Amino acid sequence: MRSVWSVFLAVVVLPSLAAAADFRLTSPTVKDKGIIGNEHVFNGFGCTGNNTSPELRWERAPKGTKSFAVTVYDPDAPTGSGWWHWVIFNMPPETTSLPAGAGKPEGGGAPQGSVQSMTDFGQPGYGGPCPPPGDKPHRYIFTVYALKIDQLPLQKEASGAMVGYYLNQNKLGKASFTAKYGRK
Repeated sequence: MRSVWSVFLAVVVLPSLAAAADFRLTSPTVKDKGIIGNEHVFNGFGCTGNNTSPELRWERAPKGTKSFAVTVYDPDAPTGSGWWHWVIFNMPPETTSLPAGAGKPEGGGAPQGSVQSMTDFGQPGYGGPCPPPGDKPHRYIFTVYALKIDQLPLQKEASGAMVGYYLNQNKLGKASFTAKYGRK
């Protein structure tokens, strides 16, 4: 029995884990464990950034991926539930990047057919970091999800939490990096 279990792990489980571990998300302007620059900071709530979503690139998505989604989430926001800064989903499976500025819903930089749903700023599209003055620097988790379905059955009015529920129910894999931003 022990040898059957070992064969199962070697043939089925370990290659799946390795494939998921190869899925990778990067950005040329926001580095993992780095500080987010003013170009990507929110413009409002006392912040004076350019509010431009960063360019994102991903590679080695899991086999069978039928669509992608990207989120930017701040778990340190003083809300008790974090803060959704960007939620975009229903990106076609051939998508491997988003250009800088794709988070402007009216800008046309996002893939055709994709949906940018509501952020916690109360509007769709990218809303950059803007933590309260004096807080320790907040973490911003950039995540791309590889999904096993073509489209999430949601509209642009869907909340980040609702989209997150569907993402976790339908993910084949995800890749993330975390950057920080704080203000005095």
